[in-house]
Amino acid sequence: VQLVESGGGLVQAGGSLRLSCAASGIIFSINAMDWYRQAPGKQRELVAGITSGGRTNYADSVKGRFTISRDNAKNTMYLQMNSLKPEDTAVYYCKQRIGIWGQGTQVTVSS
Repeated sequence: VQLVESGGGLVQAGGSLRLSCAASGIIFSINAMDWYRQAPGKQRELVAGITSGGRTNYADSVKGRFTISRDNAKNTMYLQMNSLKPEDTAVYYCKQRIGIWGQGTQVTVSS
């Protein structure tokens, strides 16, 4: 059972990144999934979530800028991040809502 994030990196403010979370060892399609992030010195926070039926929810701080989606045929979840801000800098984690965490991917937004 494994979740593997990818797509992080360094981007200038106003830029975009797309994170991916590839799942293995779980029946991905029936699982609600979430993206979290943790900035240095701060608590881990929920960024966005998506149910097995595709219902989504977002933190107020990312509404209108981030889009969560999933491709059940590929066992993969995505986080499209647009209009990035320096305060979005964090390690981003995917999580099976009731279950395991991925190892995280670093996102750094320069001003």
